[in-house]
Amino acid sequence: MLEVRDLHAFYGKSHVLHGVHFRVGSGEIVSLLGRNGVGRSTAIKAVMGLATARGSVRFKGEEILGLRAHRIARRGLGYVPEDRAIFPDLTVRQNLLLGVKGRKQEGHFQLEDTFALFPRLREREDTPGGFLSGGEQQMLTLCRTLMGNPDLVMVDEPTEGLAPQMVAQVASLLCEIQKRGISILLVEQKLAIALDISQRLYVMGHGRIVFEGTPQDLRANEAIRKEWLEV
Repeated sequence: MLEVRDLHAFYGKSHVLHGVHFRVGSGEIVSLLGRNGVGRSTAIKAVMGLATARGSVRFKGEEILGLRAHRIARRGLGYVPEDRAIFPDLTVRQNLLLGVKGRKQEGHFQLEDTFALFPRLREREDTPGGFLSGGEQQMLTLCRTLMGNPDLVMVDEPTEGLAPQMVAQVASLLCEIQKRGISILLVEQKLAIALDISQRLYVMGHGRIVFEGTPQDLRANEAIRKEWLEV
């Protein structure tokens, strides 16, 4: 579904990514782990066309590196940013409808599907987005992306700053998305969640991939966890 090879990314003269590689198969949840500042968010921004990059990014067999973000999105790649980026003055319903890519769109998700996944959004569909809690805004951002019917969603730190109960809801929603045949690339700092819901994981350090394997592999590799993940 998504294959990244020898990806280098830059912010001005700063060389952030140094030959990063990873892949996400059809129907997989794959997590990209690491401490803050190692380049995880930059990696998915580069894939999405939001950072200067070179290398290879193939999505559904097509090279997309160098395309503009809106063209990448129209090919079926969704992106949920860490800052949520909702429109605070628009209602929940209006925010969701902004995710629709075309009037005759048909696919995995319609408005009622998102409300069924997260009933709290239905209850607050006429409420401006700026009045939602942090957890509700995270759900709104994720569901808005789903309204574009992506084949793969890249989600950046969806549980950051959320209460434990809301963290569990986010994890449950990600699993439900996977059940509907949508692949997920998850950037996450909470190791427990990544281990619970992912089929495979990558660990980043200093702009490179330093580990790849299954959750079982990472649980068994204490050295990698201590050096690259634990505080």
